[in-house]
Amino acid sequence: MKLLKVFLSAVLAGLSIGLGGVAFLSLESKVIGAAVFTVGLFTVCTMGFHLYTGKVCYAFDNDAAYAKSLPVIWLGNLCGAGLTAFFVRMTRNAAIAEKAMALCSAKLDDSLVSLFFLGLLCNIFIYIAVEGYKNNPHEAGKYLSLFFGVMGFILCGTEHCVADMFYFWMAGAWSIQAILRILVITLGNSVGGILLPLCRKYINH
Repeated sequence: MKLLKVFLSAVLAGLSIGLGGVAFLSLESKVIGAAVFTVGLFTVCTMGFHLYTGKVCYAFDNDAAYAKSLPVIWLGNLCGAGLTAFFVRMTRNAAIAEKAMALCSAKLDDSLVSLFFLGLLCNIFIYIAVEGYKNNPHEAGKYLSLFFGVMGFILCGTEHCVADMFYFWMAGAWSIQAILRILVITLGNSVGGILLPLCRKYINH
């Protein structure tokens, strides 16, 4: 029952990130799109949903049960991102699929090494955003952490596995190569997510 609730929460997190992706694809300005994409992580953090890229950052702060829940969260995020794409494709806004396809083509043409390190860099930004939201003593600081963390990872062209899930769903571009790239990006996100926490733990102890 607990894992079912985690899965449902993860579906909602994937849906939330998908909403950020819809906003990003709907705007011509990359800067404004990156700013509005923040709605995804804002929703996840304020509503307590389970997002893989955020949860993996705290894998070494929790027990084995927490680690075992991470694949469930990943699958829930995948389903939630697909649900958002399905909703959009049923509307007149389905034209943003062309923009999603352009993003997916760039990922499919990229090397696995590049995608891994772009995923790693992305989750350093995500850790900064999530950790800032959790621990910044100032209310404004919590939300600025989310804002700058999300804008940073998008404007730097890094790779977020759940956002990319949405883009592949939206473009209808799933294939063996797409799955491979999502898995490599996920690995990069995982390494990037635990890098700063482990370094901080070593420095502070």
